[in-house]
Formats: sequence, C-alpha cells, structure tokens
Amino acid sequence: SPAARLMPFYGPMSQRTERRGIHVDQSELLCNKGCGYYGNAAWQGLCSKCWREEYQRARQKQIQEDWALAEKLQREEEAAYASIQGAQSQPQAQPQASLGTFSKFEEKKTNEKTRKVTTVKKFFSPSSRTASKKDNQEGKTPSPSISRQSSIETDRASRDFVDFLKTMQKPGREVHKHSRTFIESMANKKDLGADELSEYVQDFYQNMSERLMTHFKVSSENVERVMDEVEKYIMTRLYKSVFCPETSDDEKKDLATQKRIRALHWVDIQMLCVPVDEEIPEVSENVVKAITDVIEMDSKRVPRDKLACITRCSKHIFSAIKITKSEPASADDFLPTLIYIVLKANPPRLQSNIQYITRFCNPSRLMTGEDGYYFTNLCCAVAFIEKLDAQSLNLDPEDFERYMSGQASPRRPETDSSWPQVDPGPVVSSPALAKVYQNLELLSGLGGRQDRVLAAAQSLQSDLMTWQESVGQEVQEIMEKYPLEIRPPAPSAIDSDVENDLLPPPLTPQVFAG
Repeated sequence: SPAARLMPFYGPMSQRTERRGIHVDQSELLCNKGCGYYGNAAWQGLCSKCWREEYQRARQKQIQEDWALAEKLQREEEAAYASIQGAQSQPQAQPQASLGTFSKFEEKKTNEKTRKVTTVKKFFSPSSRTASKKDNQEGKTPSPSISRQSSIETDRASRDFVDFLKTMQKPGREVHKHSRTFIESMANKKDLGADELSEYVQDFYQNMSERLMTHFKVSSENVERVMDEVEKYIMTRLYKSVFCPETSDDEKKDLATQKRIRALHWVDIQMLCVPVDEEIPEVSENVVKAITDVIEMDSKRVPRDKLACITRCSKHIFSAIKITKSEPASADDFLPTLIYIVLKANPPRLQSNIQYITRFCNPSRLMTGEDGYYFTNLCCAVAFIEKLDAQSLNLDPEDFERYMSGQASPRRPETDSSWPQVDPGPVVSSPALAKVYQNLELLSGLGGRQDRVLAAAQSLQSDLMTWQESVGQEVQEIMEKYPLEIRPPAPSAIDSDVENDLLPPPLTPQVFAG
C-alpha cells in the first residue's frame, strides 16, 4: 500500500538541517490496480471498486471450495457405504440418511450463496409490492433497537430526507420506501461482521443508484445528490449499531493508536521538517483550526460529514503552509504537516472513524475528488505514525527508546549525561509550548530559591537553639556566683511612729443642733 512505502529522506546524521523531510509520490496514493482512483490502506492499497471485486471473487472462490469439499465428502460416504453393503436387511436406510445429510448441507450452501443478493434485491423487485399483509405489518413495526436510537438528530435527518424527496414525486416515494425497508432489515443483522455489514450497505447504494438511472432515468448528477441524502438518512439511523461494532477489533485499534500517539508527544516540527512557523499569528490560528476539525470528526454521524471535517482540516493546513512560505503549498509539504496535526490532536477513536468512513461512505467520494485525496492522505499519515521509528526521525535508536519510554526528552536533556548541551531557550514547536517551557524554567529557579531559604531557616533555627543554651548557661553561672537571699520583713505596730505619716488624720466629732 502507499502508506507502507512512506519513508522520510534525510541527509547525513551530522547535518539535520539538510533533511528533505517526509516524501511520498502522489502516484502511490492511487489504486494498485491502476484504475486511476484513490487507494486505501484498509483495502490493501485498492480503491473501493477494485476491493469489492476482489472481495466478491474471494467469496465466490470460497463457495466453490466448499462445494468441492461437499462433493468429496459425498463420494467418500457413498464409497464407505458400498464397502459395508454386504447385509441387505436395510438396504435403503443408510443411503437415504447419507443423501439426506448432504441435501441439507447443499441447501445450506445454496442459501448462503444467494442470501446477500436476495436480501438486497428484494427491496427493488416488483414482488415486494405484493407482499403479504403479515409481512407488511412486520415491516411497519419498528424494532426496539431502532426505537431506542430515536433522538433529535435522527428526527431531524428524517424530516430533511422527507422534505428532499417531496420534490422528486414518484422516485422520491420509491427511495423513501426502500430506505425504510433497508433500515428495518438491518436491525436483524447485529451479529454480522463489519465487512458483511459494509457489503449490505454498499450493495444497497449500488442497487439504488442503478435503479434511479435505469428505471427513473435520473441524471448522474441528480443521482449523486439523492445518494448523498440516502447516505445521510440511513447512516444517521444506523450509526449506533454499525459504528465500532462489537464483532470488530476497532476499539482495540483505537486504544493502541491513542497510546502510540501519546508516547510520541515529544516529536516536534523540526523532526518532521514541517514547513510551518507557529510564531506567525495567522499560522497558529490555522493550526488550531486544523486540530479542532480533525477532533470534531468523531462527533459526526454521517460519513460525508466526517469527510468534510478532514477536508476542512486539510485546507487549514494548506493555508498555514502558504502563509509561512509565501507560496502555494506542495503535496510534499502537506503530508508531514498532516502527520504533525494528528500527533498534536490525538483524535478520539481515530481508527474507528477511518474504518466507518471506509465501510459505509458513498464509494464515489473515496475514489475521486478532494475528499478522497485528503482521506487517503490521512490514512497514510496514520499508517506512518504506527510505523514511526528512530530511522524515520533520524535519531539514535537508544535515544528514540528513551524518548518513547519517557525517561528523557529531546528538548530538556539531563545535565549529568553525555548528551550535547543546548541553549537555555530551545526552539520549540509553538508559542504555547514556548510559554510552558518558560514557566518550567521559572519554576526551576523558584525551586532553587526555596531550597536556599529552607537552608537559611534551618541555620537560623540552629543559631537560636545555640544562643538559648549559651544564655541559660550564663544565667546559671551568675546565679551560682551571686546567690539570691530573701530576708523576711521586720514586724511593726500599726500605730508606730514610723508609719504615722502614712495614716489618715483622726476623725473629728461633729455636733448637730437638735
């Protein structure tokens, strides 16, 4: 696949500024079959059309092998029966059992062979119009899962779908009828694998578009418009049951990719040779918008809306490169910048979203146009991140492992190690990171000041304790040299001459006239 051939081309190890960065030939983004459409790493480098042909060819081969195995088993059973047919008491019992067993197996394989075609084709066959009353009633009864999925978004999608189809009159009624029937039938296919669910949806898209063009003579441009609305309606209703289904390993891949990107947090612009200068306000704004768009992809339900998020993200990347270089961006500039954006954003459920778009998007969008081009580049970026190693970043393998484990950082090497020293103000990938490292340096200085203050406080405490002990010792020596003598006071009469001056004058009698 093109993602497997993605390799960076660097200069000598001692001249990292001469690296050419990540390069991929645009022809490698196309289908490996040479049909001219965009390929996809999830389809082994094929486009959706060639992949479906390969898938159906492999499926048909498997059915033929099963038939050959069944015929071989039948011949072996018949030969074994003929060898023990000496006794004629029950000459037909065993053959009938054997033939009965094979007939059941044959019937099962026949049903399996025609199940998919019959299930999808019956929505468009005239016999579906004359279905029994019981079948019609069953079709009108919504399944519990569909009822639980009812929400504001699904109701709005249903109203928009009906409003759009009203302008088409009879073709619109047919499209609405078949779409509702398809959604109800998908409610009974929860246990199928992700690839089988994708086959059902893609077959429905194909048969619906063919019926519009052949039966109703709708132009190809209008068919695309109708299929966009059909995709929006169907996938909004089926989103909860087909996005990251339990039968797939999408969730496991999501966790692995998220852990991988988190471990690569130290990769910066210089390592990827990204031609973007985030010191420029307009460039920084476009980078933030690109990160926001790729994260917003997970909040959308319709594959077309998820693709629109990828397209907006890519256009912001091209704008950032154009502002930085003052010239139009090239494809070689776009891919490493997209890789950098994905590393910075670490989008939630990235693998599930890529698989969801791959499985259920209108195939024409993925094979051609700017949506298909940007989506193919995103798949290449994710594949490159998964295979990123020391050679890809022109690093020593031991340093790469230390960075990945978190034992060291390329921006802040240990002073006691054998690494080359860097300037106190290293060049970082964005103003936000520059502010972070500036604050870290400030905190480091404050930590040193705190240590000095604590040392001075401990010294002061020791001095106070020594002073207290010395003062106590001096007081003790003085008390021993000049002992304190407490003499009792001399007794005295209350009317003694000594204290008469301190007494108040005697009271003088007063005479009052009667």
